[in-house]
Amino acid sequence: MSSTVFEKTAGWLDWYQGPSKPSLALPAGAVDAHCHVFGPGDQFPYAPERKYTPCDASKEQLFALRDHLGFARNVIVQATCHGKDNRALVDALLSSDGKARGVATVGVDISTEEIQALHDAGVRGVRFNFVKRLVDFMPKADLEAIAAKIAPFGWHIVIYFEAPDLPELWDFFTNLPTTVVVDHMGRPDVSKPVDGEEFNLFVKLMAEHPNIWSKLSCPERLSKTGLKALDGEKNAYQDVAPFARRLMQLFPERVLWGTDWPHPNLKDHMPDDGLLVEYIAHIAPTAAERQQLLVDNPMRLYWPEEVA
Repeated sequence: MSSTVFEKTAGWLDWYQGPSKPSLALPAGAVDAHCHVFGPGDQFPYAPERKYTPCDASKEQLFALRDHLGFARNVIVQATCHGKDNRALVDALLSSDGKARGVATVGVDISTEEIQALHDAGVRGVRFNFVKRLVDFMPKADLEAIAAKIAPFGWHIVIYFEAPDLPELWDFFTNLPTTVVVDHMGRPDVSKPVDGEEFNLFVKLMAEHPNIWSKLSCPERLSKTGLKALDGEKNAYQDVAPFARRLMQLFPERVLWGTDWPHPNLKDHMPDDGLLVEYIAHIAPTAAERQQLLVDNPMRLYWPEEVA
């Protein structure tokens, strides 16, 4: 049987080989609440409508990274390069021995039976992507129909957008019927003030709508300074930390963190995932905060049946 050979997008950086072992000890039961699997393409082909072709990043490689960094569990988010074909995601979930939950991408025509099958595999949410350079997103009426279908299952909705687009999306976001989790703090421009108009609008969104959570993830994607730190790479991405720290302090029960491995679409530098774990100490400096960010909150959202 012949298989399709996929050629990754020009300029795409492969994920970091041999990540460092972080010195920051994670709390027992810590969850990497945002990561992906890509293919492998010869087993789980990439979607014809994709806007990029990644390097392969298998479930085995993800689980090895989980163990190396000191996490106990993963939340695997459907990658846009796979479109609505969730087979790679489901395969990873079923292979995780209950240590992974998933966030899928689905179409408006999904049936109750199909939702149930995804639920049985470990899916607990759907992702709506509003980043125009990554996807051609569906009409809002279709997204509202999907939200109504998944709400009875107790699923939540993950939304991915960029900060300048928040005003036009505000009404749609605030009318969603489920818990809503925002990817990467709504992608703020960290060269602007942490208490400036743009980020204040996102803080207002969370303050006025207690069903909205945020991931304090992807400093490597948001940073303007990158690995350039005054005292070495261990303290990288310090221009992003104040934004994440503000949300940690204001909304400690509604924040999550994830590696974003294998870091899709990065063309500047590829982060050492061990350094990303070190970064957690800057946004959640106390053991109590790390317990909440990495264990209590993701367990409540993804494994509620295990929370007393």
